[in-house]
Amino acid sequence: MAADRGRHQASSRGRGRRRSRQKERRGRIRALAAVLVPAALIGVVVIAAPRWAGGDDPSAAAAAPEPSDARPGPAPARTSPSPAAKPKGKPKPATVSPSPSPSVTAMPPRIPASGPGTFTVARAGTSSGGGNAYRVEVEDGSGVDPDTAAALIADVLAAPRGWAHGGARSFHQVAEGPAGMVVRIATPATTDRICGADGLNTHGEVNCRVGEKVMVNLKRWQTGSPEFHGPLDEYRALIINHEVGHWLGHGHETCPGKGRPAPAMMQQIYGLKGCVANAWPYDAAGQYLGGPSVP
Repeated sequence: MAADRGRHQASSRGRGRRRSRQKERRGRIRALAAVLVPAALIGVVVIAAPRWAGGDDPSAAAAAPEPSDARPGPAPARTSPSPAAKPKGKPKPATVSPSPSPSVTAMPPRIPASGPGTFTVARAGTSSGGGNAYRVEVEDGSGVDPDTAAALIADVLAAPRGWAHGGARSFHQVAEGPAGMVVRIATPATTDRICGADGLNTHGEVNCRVGEKVMVNLKRWQTGSPEFHGPLDEYRALIINHEVGHWLGHGHETCPGKGRPAPAMMQQIYGLKGCVANAWPYDAAGQYLGGPSVP
């Protein structure tokens, strides 16, 4: 019996030691788990964070300056973003701001309604030769440079489709001395006053010819006409060709037929009557672009 009791006690002590060692192992496993699990969570956060912004730090992106477009260069290379979860529902379409239209951003020039009635003479030298001498004058305070205007007028008067007509007539600009024609760019009020002295009512809107004076209304010179579809310089050519045509002795004409060029001697600002806007008295082949006379 004593021997059996000894063996039983030894067996009990063995089982106790095994249970103690098992408890120690479970304690070590729990301790190791307590260390590893937070570390694993931190690793998940560190790995997942760059995927949130496609590899960019959002605070750095917000502080980065907008790229300058002063000197355009090659576009920067783009990296493919990490795949993201599909959004729920239909995505909203991107809103694109349209580029501003030139007609919206461009401001029309300021047109003074009246001026002092004094004029600055354009310098000579923009044209040469004999023929009809003319002078260009611009009302002070109009905002128009006399020499720039004179250069355009010289080009119109010398153009093959203009009254020069391939050398049939010639014009040359002078700054002083006698001039058979004076082209004046004047404010609406001054134009009305000078034209009105000859019984012509220009209503602050249109041009006229009085004796040797070709009066160009500043409003028309700077803004063109709603009836004329073309560049402003082309409409300025029509002004010069129409009023110089009067100086040469031509009267008003009207539309010769639907779809045909409107005569330069037609008052196109009042409507084209089926014709197409045209600034020149002759076509490229030298044919006169006329129409029925207006009484």
